[in-house]
Formats: sequence, structure tokens, C-alpha cells
Amino acid sequence: MRLTMHAATLLAAAMFACAAWAAPQRQAASVEEVVALVDAGDFAGAGSRIDTALAALPADAPARAALEFERERMRRLLIDFSLDEAEVRAAVARQIPDLTDDEFARWRDAGLFESRRIDGELRYFRRSPSNLYRLSAEAAARRADPAPFYDSPLEEAHPHHAEVSSLAADSGLRSVAPRRMRVTQSLTVNPDAVPAGETIDAWLPYPRAIPGQQEDIRFVASRPDAADIAPESTLQRTVHLRAPAVAGEATRFSVTYELTTYAQYVDVDPDKVVPVAPTPELAPYLAERPPHVVFTDAMRLFSARVVGDETNPYRIAQKLFAAVDAIPWAGALEYSTISNISDYALHAGHADCGQQTLLLITLLRLNGIPARWQSGWIVSDGDYNNMHDWGWLYLAPYGWLPMDVTFGRLSHADPRIAEFYLGGLDAYRIAFNDDYAREFVPAKRHFRSETVDSQRGEAEWKGGNLYFDQWRYDFEWEFLPLDP
Repeated sequence: MRLTMHAATLLAAAMFACAAWAAPQRQAASVEEVVALVDAGDFAGAGSRIDTALAALPADAPARAALEFERERMRRLLIDFSLDEAEVRAAVARQIPDLTDDEFARWRDAGLFESRRIDGELRYFRRSPSNLYRLSAEAAARRADPAPFYDSPLEEAHPHHAEVSSLAADSGLRSVAPRRMRVTQSLTVNPDAVPAGETIDAWLPYPRAIPGQQEDIRFVASRPDAADIAPESTLQRTVHLRAPAVAGEATRFSVTYELTTYAQYVDVDPDKVVPVAPTPELAPYLAERPPHVVFTDAMRLFSARVVGDETNPYRIAQKLFAAVDAIPWAGALEYSTISNISDYALHAGHADCGQQTLLLITLLRLNGIPARWQSGWIVSDGDYNNMHDWGWLYLAPYGWLPMDVTFGRLSHADPRIAEFYLGGLDAYRIAFNDDYAREFVPAKRHFRSETVDSQRGEAEWKGGNLYFDQWRYDFEWEFLPLDP
């Protein structure tokens, strides 16, 4: 069974409607109904509907995978929504020892603790206690021993931004300020997660050459030695590795490579920007792509409210960028559990980098501005490193320009630095994915743990997928001298 994205839920339903077996329209609708039941927290009803639908389906029916994934999605949601109210309050009280009942109730009633009612039981997101301090300045100020947030130093005005904008202005080039890095990424499967002697397959993210952004990629080593590197045309590129499980021992996979990354910067003159012609090359980046890029009525209403009567594409992009940037960042649900990520980001009251990016992509496309996805890993000159998602938008006559709405508008008097991340990008990031929810090469047999992004890696054996609670990952990097 192969399924790389939650989009398969709707895709399989559409395919299923055309299949040559009894009552196709009724059966296809059952997939959509199951999705709605899961989203509504009626897991018992969804499970019953899945059982009934699967019993009526041939073994090779396309909708089977979509229905079976909904059962897996419920399991994952129960992992994410694992706290009860008492556990949330206890976690907050560890940070705020003199927490009052009134305070907690006020924050709870304001929706600051993400929750979901599942089969009648109110359950809270496992990261909602720590997210509170991202969402409420009042709560953050109440912490007895506040620790700094783990944020990139580039989320504030930084000498690198001035370096990049100045070099681009002086040279007339878009790609400047290169950095050379050596990276080792690893995935370690827990001891006895797989029966001894069985083969574990692992996929680790691997960059593809992108002229002017990341170049001179050199494979150094892998563990095990035999590495199957996906073709460079693969939009979610990986290294595929295999190793046998050994009783009582962890199974480690790793890949080491070097590459040169470049910063990007274009000083856009809004008066030169004109609407794009929807060419065949740009058409995919203007279109809806269910389930995560959909022009819903709520999306159209939000867009109209933000854009108003503005017609200049760059100024429209600025307005939408600012509106999405205003959504607070918070730790996210696993993407595979969300049936429509851009809609979730629009309504949840918070969003992480990938959710913000998909929302902005949807809004830009809705307004006739081509937009696409990119993601990977971001590092620093210090000890900061993390997964990160961003995007690109197309503005005529400039072409494709980077955007990072999560870093957003920087606080600085110089507009070149303040607006850096709408048309600019730092040199401290490695792109693994030039699209989301694309097939691996070679393809996985089982559901992916991350159906949208590809940053931590994936693992499976013949018995099924290995989810995030069955392995750990690591990312190490060092800067190298640039080749003269």
C-alpha cells in the first residue's frame, strides 16, 4: 500500500467514484463523510463507517487506502491530544506556581489551550501548555523562571540581512553571501521496534541542486554504506537506506554531504510589478490543490477583507504577508492529522511555519499571484538549528522571489531590512523539498509519518510504517571554508 499524503483521501474518493463496482457515488461520498466525522471528533462513528465501507470494497479499490488512513489519522490524533484538563493545569502550574483558578479558566475559555472533543471527552493538545506562552503575553510574564524561546537569531534584524542586501545592491546579483556546509543527518530506530532480523527501510532528506540557491552538492558518506540517492528531479529528494534489526539494539541510519548555500535578495519596485499571464508553466502555482490549498468561502472572505481594492500584485502580496505574519506562531499538530492545513491556519488562532506558508500560498493563488512551497532545515553561526518551511511567489517582471512569512517583517528603520523576507532569503538554510506531499523515490509501501513535509526522515518495515514515537532524529552541521 502506497500513500504519501493526506490529499490521497480526496484523490482516492474521486478515483473511487469512477470505479466499476456497485453504487460508486454513495461509496465515494463515504470517504468524505469519514473525514468529516474524524474532524468532528466522532471517532466511534468514523470507525464504524470505515468498517462498513471496507467490508463492501474489493481488495484493490483505490478508496481502501484513504479509508484505512483515516483510521490511522484517528490514532495519531489521540497521540497529539493526549492531555486532560488537570494535566494541562499542572503543566502550567509548574511554570506559574501561584496560578489561580480564575487565570486558568480565563485562558482556557479564550481558547489558548488547543483542545478537541473526541467521542464526548474533552482532550487537550500535548503542546498546549507550552504554546500558552507564545499566545499570551500575560501568561508569559507570569512565569516564575522564564526561559528564552528557541528562535532563530535571523527572526530579528541581523548583520546578515544588511550583508545580503548590500552585496546584492553593489553587485547587481540576486545570489550572494555564500556559505559552505557539511551536514550529517541521522535517524535511529528504537531497540526492538522491529523484530530481529527484519529489514528496516529508511529515507533521509537530501538536497537537490538549485542554481543560485544551493550548489556543489557532494555526497560524503552514509550508514549503512549502500545509499540509494533519489534523482535530482525528485521534488522531495531523499537517500534510501536499508539495514537489519538486531535484538536489543538501536538501528542507526545517517547521511553526510557538503553543499554551498546562497542568500537571495531582490529590491522590488512596486510600480514595475504587473499582473502575470497564466502561462502553462505558472498554471499549477495559481490553482487549488486539495486538500491543503482550497479557495473556501472563508478564505475568499478573509482575502477580500485584507486586500480591499488593491490591484498591484506586489502590494497585494504585502498585505497578505502582513495578515498571515500577524498569526502567532505556536507548536503544531502533526500535519498528517489535519484535513486542510490552510483552513486550519486561518481559524486556529495560531500556526507554525508550514501552516502559515500554506495559508499564504492559498491566499496568493486566490489573488492571481503564483506561489509555491519550499522547506528544509535552517542553521546558524551558533547552536540554533531547526526544521523550517517557507515559499516562493512569482512577480512579473522579477520572476520567482522567496518569501518567509514566519520570520515576517523585521523591526528595522531600513525598509530593505524590514521587508527582507518578502523577496529575500538568508544563506543559512538547506532546501530538501521543492514541493509538499510528493512521492519518494523509491516509494514507501506504507503510510508516511509526515504526509506533507519531509525533514526528519521516514522509516518502515514489511509490517508497517514506523511512527515518530518509534525513532529519533538528529541534525549536525559545520561551516567549511569556501572554495576560492
